[in-house]
Amino acid sequence: MSAGWPVELRDGDVVLRPIRYRDQKSWQEASRRNRDWLRRWEATVPPVPPGRDAGRRPTYRQMVRYLRGEASAGRMLPFVVQHQGELVGQLTVGGITWGSMCSANIGYWVDEAVAGRGIMPTAVALAVDHCFQALGLHRIEVCIRPENRPSRRVVEKLGFRSEGVRPRYLHIDGDWRDHLVYALTVEEIPEGLLSRWHAVGRPPTRATGQ
Repeated sequence: MSAGWPVELRDGDVVLRPIRYRDQKSWQEASRRNRDWLRRWEATVPPVPPGRDAGRRPTYRQMVRYLRGEASAGRMLPFVVQHQGELVGQLTVGGITWGSMCSANIGYWVDEAVAGRGIMPTAVALAVDHCFQALGLHRIEVCIRPENRPSRRVVEKLGFRSEGVRPRYLHIDGDWRDHLVYALTVEEIPEGLLSRWHAVGRPPTRATGQ
């Protein structure tokens, strides 16, 4: 994973960079502000059999330690999203699988105060291009609850292909929830996803990776 991580990706005022321990204050403030906005879409832990410990919700530092470990193992790219220098969300490339599959999935959230400004589509496009062009992955998948219209608009704006429903796919907000599956393969966007987004969604700006 050393060729593709750690990395900082930028397009105009939108930056993806690795999550850090020192992000704790701004990350927690953003999470607190958006608690009601995000609660319906947050992953939860299903009930466990009697006698088995479900475990406590991890602290911020435990979360970052886990994410960094997964990144070091080549299984995940844990980014925060910045806009004009402020932390406004999180984007994680997870489930990275090599061999005959070469795929991953993307999950994300954004501060309600900046939703609808094109920040998250830009962030997703940056991440997808990095996965395809730098890492050499072949397929990216995003799974979204049917009720989550803002999140669905992100992938629909970017031209992700709908692949149908996965019934009771993830435990979200206290129950097993259906999810819609959206996907792209590298052959579908030879020009790059950021270029497509610039062409259909916003004026072009220069993207860089460091």
